[in-house]
Amino acid sequence: MPNRLLRVNAYTTLDLVDAAARGHDFEDEAVAVLNVTSPRENPDHVQFQLELDNSQLESIPAHADEVTLSPEEARTIADALDSHADKVEAHLDGADDE
Repeated sequence: MPNRLLRVNAYTTLDLVDAAARGHDFEDEAVAVLNVTSPRENPDHVQFQLELDNSQLESIPAHADEVTLSPEEARTIADALDSHADKVEAHLDGADDE
């Protein structure tokens, strides 16, 4: 990803996930980096970051989106991800039986 804004290294949560940027009159699809982190010293929040590969974007400039979460908010998202992962996994396991 040229002109990368997020630092990507061996500790990055997910590098190269499928992503899309949608607006009222456009949709750009690109690979992306998704990272979850917290400050090394005096951690007081969880940060959720997403950056789409700007070489694949036509409608928006290079940018990274970030959400700052409290520990409770981060756990709420983790619970929702886990619940939906279970739902999709159960469906895919059932689809294998057909």
